[in-house]
Amino acid sequence: MSKELVAALETLEKEKGISKEIVIEALEAALVSAYKRNYGTAQNVEVEFDDDNGEIKVYQVREVSEEVYDSQLEISLTDALEINKAYEIGDKIRFEVTPKNFGRIAAQTAKQVIMQRMREAERSIVYNEYIEYADDLMTGTVERQDNRFIYINLGKVEAVLSKRDQIENERYHTHDRIKVYVSNVENSTKGPQVFVSRTHPNLIKRLFEQEVPEIFDGTVEVVSIAREAGDRSKIAVMSRDENVDPVGTCVGPKGTRVQAIVNELNGENMDIVEWDEDPAIFIKNALNPAQVLEVMFDKENKSCVIVVPDYQLSLAIGKRGQNVRLAAKLTGFKIDIKSESDMSNLEEEAEDLTNDSFFEALNDGEEVAEQEVDSLENPDQSFFDAAAGVDVEDIDEIQVSDAANNNSDIYAEEVATGMDQQPLDPLNDGDFEKGELNPEDMEDMIQSAEKRDGMDEEIDAEIDIDEIEEISEETDEENS
Repeated sequence: MSKELVAALETLEKEKGISKEIVIEALEAALVSAYKRNYGTAQNVEVEFDDDNGEIKVYQVREVSEEVYDSQLEISLTDALEINKAYEIGDKIRFEVTPKNFGRIAAQTAKQVIMQRMREAERSIVYNEYIEYADDLMTGTVERQDNRFIYINLGKVEAVLSKRDQIENERYHTHDRIKVYVSNVENSTKGPQVFVSRTHPNLIKRLFEQEVPEIFDGTVEVVSIAREAGDRSKIAVMSRDENVDPVGTCVGPKGTRVQAIVNELNGENMDIVEWDEDPAIFIKNALNPAQVLEVMFDKENKSCVIVVPDYQLSLAIGKRGQNVRLAAKLTGFKIDIKSESDMSNLEEEAEDLTNDSFFEALNDGEEVAEQEVDSLENPDQSFFDAAAGVDVEDIDEIQVSDAANNNSDIYAEEVATGMDQQPLDPLNDGDFEKGELNPEDMEDMIQSAEKRDGMDEEIDAEIDIDEIEEISEETDEENS
């Protein structure tokens, strides 16, 4: 080796970015490998490289011992003392064994090892450089394409653009310069692999950071992005400064900022909406340009129903459902859109169903009716006031049962006078005239009610027949 080798290593370091120390380490390993191949051992061989003159020396290391079992690994104490009187058992002595001529095989082996180490070092440098560009935007040149990938030259590495990462309506030609999003960087056995995308939502975010200084410096923040690559995207933005309009900032003067991004993506539409901490307002903004009348939430399922005017239903849904689909992705809510008329019909149907259910339950039996009557302030009088709207048979069963259970002459009078509301004959087929109630019939009514309701206790109600007759006569006089 000579000084020319040192100069070559320095040039290699400048041009390829490979450290001279890495190459020297590779050379030392190559010489050890070549020595092992030629001389059958390498476990006690060391190599030294001289940075000044470029010389490399090979040393064989032997251990001082009392008895020598392997002359390649050990040296006797007697022989060691002849070299230096200071040696003791266990010391290691180095002997220079640099071959004058490694031969063709040794040189070829050294070359292969050096080239391998150089490739590994170069891959490591490229990987460490491009791993910093992960989740970032880069500009590259289209070099070639095959059935699987389009290969983009990013400088020191060739990135790959798969079919799923290509915008459907875009066509790429050789030497085209395009902006791509670095989605992943892998260090494989074949070297660093850089994967790029044109469909990733973060591509939109990085493009806005380039075009809008307020986003780059953090004044305006991109909160969420929903994208259908090549067709339409929705971007939710918020401002950390109340004096800065986030939507207007992203649009730019006369739309210049957003138009530059649309041009870069070959006409992909951009909807920029303002983010709000209130989900209802955020959803209304996300459904722009449609007008939203009402938002009803189902927090457990994280879904909502949106009510819009009839004439804006198709606008809210969008072409092939795109508007509502992107709004759902942007907000994170499942969205169901109803027109104003459809919602009114649903509410009417629900109200009718509720009323029908109530009246059906009311007519099912005496128990429901009694619960309703008991809830009133004056259940007895209220019941008779409502008797005119109830079937005669229902009044017969409920009213007479209540009269039998009430131990009060006053209550009997109310029963008698209450008959003015509607003719009542629960026992006979004939009709009574208004205000006329025969005492015998009253007693028959009480006994009939006692039998039907299974009453086991004795009726204690005392009814004064004379008072009933007086009430009937007073009622006839009032009627006349």
